Amino acid sequence: MRRVLLPVLLLLLTTACAAPHPPEVTFYADGEAVDVPPFDDCDIDAENCRRDPAGEGSLRVRPGRPVQISVPGEVADTAWGVNFRYRDAAGVEQEPGRSAVFTVSDPRHAYTLTLPNPGDQLLGVEVQQLSRRIQTSTTGAFDFVARRVWVLTAES
Repeated sequence: MRRVLLPVLLLLLTTACAAPHPPEVTFYADGEAVDVPPFDDCDIDAENCRRDPAGEGSLRVRPGRPVQISVPGEVADTAWGVNFRYRDAAGVEQEPGRSAVFTVSDPRHAYTLTLPNPGDQLLGVEVQQLSRRIQTSTTGAFDFVARRVWVLTAES
């Protein structure tokens, strides 16, 4: 009995001490889904960052089709938002867009990204979980710095 109990105890201790995995974001489009780990992963002050070059997903997204984004509770219960790049039906890249910022007072576990016009082609999406650090932008506005960023490249 003792021989069986010791390995089980060691396994439980090892699992309990293992570093937790960073949360993944799920992107869904055209009947396919991909779970993506953070490309950038920092602490709440946007410091002590780790970058995962493999932390980028890709999905085929036809022109005019939405992308559904699902975030875990660890992200939904904080401030987060979506930035995206796209081109119009003529192939001209447009100004990047962004969603509203979702906050603790209005938690959201999902967001559907729909481009402005039916012929628009999505190029890329970033889900950003915001930190408590604020910086001044080039326009003089104040912006929160992202602590985690999940990246999706849209293939046409």
